[in-house]
Amino acid sequence: MALWLGVAGLMAAQPAEAATGGCEGQLVRTLPFSTGEVRLYKTRDRACAVAVAHRPGVRRPMSVSIQPRGGYPVRDSGQFTRYAGPVTVHAINRCVYVKGSVGAGSIDSGWILC
Repeated sequence: MALWLGVAGLMAAQPAEAATGGCEGQLVRTLPFSTGEVRLYKTRDRACAVAVAHRPGVRRPMSVSIQPRGGYPVRDSGQFTRYAGPVTVHAINRCVYVKGSVGAGSIDSGWILC
């Protein structure tokens, strides 16, 4: 019986937070690159970014940063298995600059959401 419960627990659906990487708001942009993608979410007053690996499970260097125009970047980096982030900034009526990497692949958005 204990084995059955353990298997059932493994087959349970992932929480909604796993799908968004912990960001609130609506998905407004996906920036794909060779080893993953950066997902950008927006609420009325905030922008949030998360870098997601195409092949989760292997620990590798990942990073994500977001910078509002006229502000400082917020960054998360380290050795992760699934995603880096979330990183959030205040972005009422401001463009944001997003960077992300998973292993050797990376993306640099330039100023977006203007």
